Amino acid sequence: VRALLSPDSATALEKLRPLPAFASAWGGQMREYVALMRSLGYRYITPEKILRRFDRFLQRRPDLTGQPLPSLIEAWRQAGQGAEHALAAQRCGRMLSKAQRRHDPTTAILPWDRCLVRQVRAEHRRPYIYTPEQIAILLATARALPSPRSPLRPLCVYTMFVLAYCMGLRLGEIVRLTLGDVNLHEGTLEIRETKFYKFRRLSLAPSVVQALRDYLEERRKAGAPPAATAALFWNQKTNKGYSSVTANALMVDVIRRAGLKPERGCVGPRVHDLRHSMVHSRMLSWYQQGVNPQSRLAYLATHLGHSEISSTLVYLTITPQLLELASERFRNHSAHVVRLEEVRS
Repeated sequence: VRALLSPDSATALEKLRPLPAFASAWGGQMREYVALMRSLGYRYITPEKILRRFDRFLQRRPDLTGQPLPSLIEAWRQAGQGAEHALAAQRCGRMLSKAQRRHDPTTAILPWDRCLVRQVRAEHRRPYIYTPEQIAILLATARALPSPRSPLRPLCVYTMFVLAYCMGLRLGEIVRLTLGDVNLHEGTLEIRETKFYKFRRLSLAPSVVQALRDYLEERRKAGAPPAATAALFWNQKTNKGYSSVTANALMVDVIRRAGLKPERGCVGPRVHDLRHSMVHSRMLSWYQQGVNPQSRLAYLATHLGHSEISSTLVYLTITPQLLELASERFRNHSAHVVRLEEVRS
């Protein structure tokens, strides 16, 4: 509106026009590299966003045209602040140097600063581990969520919490579920088109099966589409499935109503922390059952949809309760060796 009311509206509107994607001097190589990685099976969503940011920077800085890649990356790094931006510039430099090396083998790949990676990780806030009592409060709050225009919504959000905590599903995986993905007879749930285009079939606990059965019955009574390709979580207002944004907003609202998160701001427990809590709960159960958790990490990684166990290790949050059980396991299995060494010395 301000642009339209300005004396030179044409110039003001032109300034608001978004820059085209990959239109800089390096744009062709960026586009080619993203296409290559996707042809190899990677979604490459976050790296593409970083490359687009760098491309927009280059379009706004025509004075840098012709400069070598290290100089361009350094200029972009200095144009921003914080370790996150510096790490993004570093990742961008490595991606583009690798792309350039495909055409010129003599090109040196830009170095990787591991200290910067550790700094960014240290700045990230620790995951919040929900206690069983807090989970019970969240589930009760979700069932009591006020929604006079959408009577199915409280049970819908409740079932989302059940899948997020009991199954450790990502929010994107939850909203992409269809009726055909649920098999109550066999007690299985199929997760399709997740990270790296993977597919996995999960076994459901009896309590989760019952929660899904109750929801599906209410969903049928509400007149939701019965087709196998229809969204599992149906929004009565829009007559289609919930988006990730809407589902996240509803679940965050429940967390706030439960008194676990402040009324404003991006602080406090997150929806994704339910996934961390599921892993923590599973680790506790294995220790309490006398199971060696290390022998089960591969199964846990498969359940979570990780391609490598290293990705699963990010979810292993050490709490006093978990540390106590691990110490007790060490005492039972190895303490006698320590005492024997003390006697010999």
